[in-house]
This record gives sequence, structure tokens and C-alpha cells, in this order.
Amino acid sequence: MPRTSSLPICYCPAVLAALLIGTIFTDAGQAVADDKPLPTFTDPAKAGPDYAVQGEYAGELMAGDKKMKFGVQVVALGDGKFHAVAFPGGLPGDGWDKSAEKEEYDAQLKDGVVVLQGKHGMGKLKDGVITVSHADGKTLGELKRVDRTSPTLGAKPPAGAVVLFDGSTAEHFNGGKLTDDKLLVPGGTTKQGANNFTLHVEFRTPFMPTARGQARANSGVYLQNRYELQVLDSFGLEGKDNECGGFYSVQSPKVNMCLPPLAWQTYDVDFTAAHFDSGGKKNKNAVVSIRHNGVPIYENFELPGVTPGGEGKETPAPGPLALQFHGNPVHYRNIWIVEKK
Repeated sequence: MPRTSSLPICYCPAVLAALLIGTIFTDAGQAVADDKPLPTFTDPAKAGPDYAVQGEYAGELMAGDKKMKFGVQVVALGDGKFHAVAFPGGLPGDGWDKSAEKEEYDAQLKDGVVVLQGKHGMGKLKDGVITVSHADGKTLGELKRVDRTSPTLGAKPPAGAVVLFDGSTAEHFNGGKLTDDKLLVPGGTTKQGANNFTLHVEFRTPFMPTARGQARANSGVYLQNRYELQVLDSFGLEGKDNECGGFYSVQSPKVNMCLPPLAWQTYDVDFTAAHFDSGGKKNKNAVVSIRHNGVPIYENFELPGVTPGGEGKETPAPGPLALQFHGNPVHYRNIWIVEKK
């Protein structure tokens, strides 16, 4: 339920969200037949007009006699169709008030404008700006496109780090391969393992507007080749365990911090391996803290066991880092690890 408000009903946070468009999006399945190739873009210059519309928008709208911070994520669905998610208080990781229900709507691009029609007003998205107006025609404000970047993007490896990939060679990975522009292709596993460590990984998902669910830019970072930290184009989605930032089938992240496709993103991981007694019985679970694009999504979370697709079982032996290949051109760069004593 949305939070209560002392503001007039037409200006409550949920209704401000309703100034943006359409019907609730429920399609979590694949929208394209398996025998047809899914349009996939790795170059923003070739991604088309829908890519230029997709993104994050933020600003302030009038709520009675006060201004209220607001954020919207606009997701491209292909063929000029879009899905919008509205966040009272600001974008995820930047003010979103989880006690206020977010709203989700659909829209269509026509003549260069995306019209966001709601019960109490509308928004018109054009040239990187959503102009929001009330049903009586009064303009409530503008939400402008923002291109957020992770504060740890390009982080330099500290003293004592092992640089697993810096764009020069994939020699630290069994099965490691590079693209023509020196990015790491998923599918490799590091030659050396580790138990307790901090890890920095940068990744980029392709733009696949007609794909849905697990077909939309799938990969994964396997810690010790046992625990999958999911990589997926989950921009604008709920933030579940099988979406970006989730531990597959085990735990959802605190907040979905997935940026739009083709934006470089970061995982910063602090990992402590499971502990075993002298008889080989596990007496402590593995513990992990993770920041996704600089925002904490796990803090001292205990992993109860191996996730699906991981190495068969937990052991005291160090495990490697593995980057899952799932058929999509997800790419990686700037990967380094520091072992903890």
C-alpha cells in the first residue's frame, strides 16, 4: 500500500506516479520465437531511436505547494514500445522511498514523442525531458534524463592486488577470449582460486529490446565457481534473485541497482569462504558483502550453499572466479582481486 499523505488526494505520491502512463506490465516471458534471432546491439551508435529514449529521468514535481523529488526508469521493449517505472522520492539508490508504492506503465513512441497518459494527467517525453502536467493543464515540473555512473568505475587495483584482466590479455583465465576491442568474453575460469578476498568486476550488458526475462543479456559471476551473482539486463525490473544483483535461487538484492544496457556497471565484493572443522564438516557459511554500482545490496549475507550451476559442493579448497557464458554478448573489463589473510 502507498504511504498516507496529508496532501490533497490528487497530489499524493502514488498519484504523482500515475501522471505517467498506461497499464501494468506483467510479461516476464520471452516475447520472440526461439527460431528467430533477437535484435542485439553492443554499439550505442547503432542501437536506434528506442535506445535514445530508454534511460533514467529525475527531477522535482510540484506536490501541492511543495516540490517532491521523483525518478522514472524508461525501458525499451522494441518497435517503439516502452515500459515506465516511477519512483517517488528519487531513483533507486538515490532517494527512492520504498514505503511509497512505485507505479509501472506502458507507452508508445509516436512522431518523436512518448506520451505518458494517466488518470490524473500526463507526461510528454521528448528530447531527454519528461514534462509532467496535471489533468487541468497545469505544468507540475520536468524530469530530465540522467546518465548515472558507478563511483567505483575504473577503480585502480590497490597494492597487493592480482590483476585478472586489464584489457591486454586473457592469460589469467582458462578459456579466456577477447573481443576485437579488447573486452573479456564470458566463459572463462581463473587459473587460480582464492578463499577470502575482495573483488572488483566491471561488466556491460547488450541492448536486447525484444528479449524478455532470462533471455535478456544473461551471464553470471561465480564466486569460487560455487555461488552465482547474476548478471542480466534487469533495468526497471523488480530486483529478484534471478535478476541482476541476485544470488540465483537464493536471495534477492536489497535494491535493484541495474543501470540501462550498454552502461558499464560494477560489482565490488567482499567475500569470506565457508569454514570447515578438522573433520571436514562445514561449521560456518560463506559470508558476502556487495556493492552494485556503489550501492550496498548485501551486507554480511550468509550464503547457505552452492547455487544452481555452481561447482558440485562446498569444500575448504580455494575456488576460482568463473564468468558464465549464456549465449549473449555480455562483456567484462577491469577485474582484480585482493586475497585477505
